Amino acid sequence: MPDYIYLLKNRLSIHQQNALQHIREAAREAGMTVFLVGGAVRDLTSGSPVFDLDVTVQGNALKLKKTLEKAGGKLWGEHEPSRTLFFRFPVGVTVEISSARREEYPKPGKPVYHWDTILEDLRRRDFTANAMALSLNEHSYGLLMDPLNGVADIEARQLRLVSNYGFLEEPSRLLRATRLAARLGWELDERTQTRFQNAKEENAIEALSPYHRGYELEEIGHEEDGLRVLAAMEAQGWMHHLFPAWSTASADSPGLEEMRKLVTQLQMQGVSPDISAASMHFLTAKLSPKDLSALKAMFVRPGFVEEWDNLDHAAKEFNKHLSGKEAATPSATWKLFTTADPQAVLWLGLTSKSPVIQAKYKNFFTVWPEARQKIPHALLQELRITPEVPGYEAMISGLFLGVIDGKLETEEQLRAFLEPYSPPAPPPPVTVRRTRGSKKGGEAKTKIPVEEAAFDGEPLELDDDEAIEEVEVEDEEGEPEDAVPPVAKKALSVSESGNGAVKAQATPKPEAPAAKVSPVAGKAAPNPTLHVVAPSKPAKVHVMAKAAKPTAPASVRPPNHAHSPVPAGKKALPIKAAAVKPAPAKAATAKPVPSKVIRRAPVKPPPAAKPAAKSTTQVKKAAPAKSTAKAHKNHEPAKKSPPAKKSAPAKKHR
Repeated sequence: MPDYIYLLKNRLSIHQQNALQHIREAAREAGMTVFLVGGAVRDLTSGSPVFDLDVTVQGNALKLKKTLEKAGGKLWGEHEPSRTLFFRFPVGVTVEISSARREEYPKPGKPVYHWDTILEDLRRRDFTANAMALSLNEHSYGLLMDPLNGVADIEARQLRLVSNYGFLEEPSRLLRATRLAARLGWELDERTQTRFQNAKEENAIEALSPYHRGYELEEIGHEEDGLRVLAAMEAQGWMHHLFPAWSTASADSPGLEEMRKLVTQLQMQGVSPDISAASMHFLTAKLSPKDLSALKAMFVRPGFVEEWDNLDHAAKEFNKHLSGKEAATPSATWKLFTTADPQAVLWLGLTSKSPVIQAKYKNFFTVWPEARQKIPHALLQELRITPEVPGYEAMISGLFLGVIDGKLETEEQLRAFLEPYSPPAPPPPVTVRRTRGSKKGGEAKTKIPVEEAAFDGEPLELDDDEAIEEVEVEDEEGEPEDAVPPVAKKALSVSESGNGAVKAQATPKPEAPAAKVSPVAGKAAPNPTLHVVAPSKPAKVHVMAKAAKPTAPASVRPPNHAHSPVPAGKKALPIKAAAVKPAPAKAATAKPVPSKVIRRAPVKPPPAAKPAAKSTTQVKKAAPAKSTAKAHKNHEPAKKSPPAKKSAPAKKHR
């Protein structure tokens, strides 16, 4: 279903919208509801051009006459029995305003009117495609009323009778069917075609009233292609009943073709004339003066006949302005073309033989429009002049007129003209810098000083463009894992096990006392300050470095019985001797760093480890997870365990 509010705003011209607004205000003042009906709704729905507007009010439409005349409308005619007004609004807008009614036909062609609601008015119409209405009222604007499903027939491009006896009750519907089929290219549906032929064979056209005869004759002149409609009427034999002297032989076909070309050129420059009077002139060009006068007398809109007769006078007045001092400059001539009566502009272009006038028409159509290409759109963008700027349309019009007059040719002239319209520059945007937060807890990442970074106990040697970023370690359950107990704030080292897990190692204190010797078989007692713990489940690492570090041997961490007990189900690896050799002084002098695992990107490979001096105390490296540690050589050999399964690399979150 189309959006009719959008169609009313974009498919109707600005002058048609103004006319409807005047009618809405007049109906509201009179306490009436108002609707757009008939052919206008059909053309909006089907996408055809909308030429004439049909409006219906629930009330007496004749009471709106004075109000609409004060609003600028000109009364072209009226039909009191049906309470119908014909108005002409500025710039060629024709509106037919009628009262909502219901019709009865005691005799063919002689209706009896009963004033009723809008729905009853739609049900008494000719074809379903015309039995549609759009509300123009305040709280229901754009609401479609389609009681007979006319939208479906519009989509099928067919004409279907509302009443089975429509052609017999009102013979003018035979003429409307022929005219609409010729204009739209639609066909009658099967039943409507059968009824059309039956009514034609029964000579139902003989009951046509004089009012509808004059109305249908005048409608030929209001068609976009009146010659084609006239030919269709003549082919059906209707012209013998309407006006026998009028036929296609009476028309000036070359004049009609020239008029269509000129209308197209005018419309491209924003001038939209109503072609009805000019078209009627060419359609009746070969009629005798007597027949022409008789034909005009039959029309139901006297105002239309007056406009037809006034074409020559209006063209002469426009010729005076176009040839005088008022058109001394191109800009003044352009204003004359765009502000004068469009019908006068059209008729002067068709009838004038003056070379000066024809040259100005040529400039208006071809030369001056090329100046629109010289509008500096890049300069407009530089000066922040957009369509939202107040007075934009007037500014563009003034710029165009200055260009065709030759006053705005250089960039300096254009800039001087446009700068008064340039709005002030907007303030610079406020930039809010935020630290990068960790995935959990929102804690900001920190940079580790280069001198505090270590890899397996050795200080890292970094280039000037390298940096160390923090790496946050998570266990399998997704919770952060403390790399080092709070009490052991020593230099950190980074290593990776074979499965990709990152572990932390703290250098033991150099002043750690030697382990006591157990009295049992001379075995060394466990060091109360050092536990070698087998690695737990593989850890998930949030890595912020560019590349992974090379695989390094598993590391150990110092024990803390109060804060870091051996996890349940894990075995502490034995130690070889009763004493632990103090760590190198180099590692002991490292500064404390935050208790988190660090990682650099990129990292140079660590220097080759020097062989440690022999000692009675040696610490074996932690075995991989799910593996059995080797027995101490002083103890009984441990049973061999099956080889440990390789665990999948830990997932790294970036």
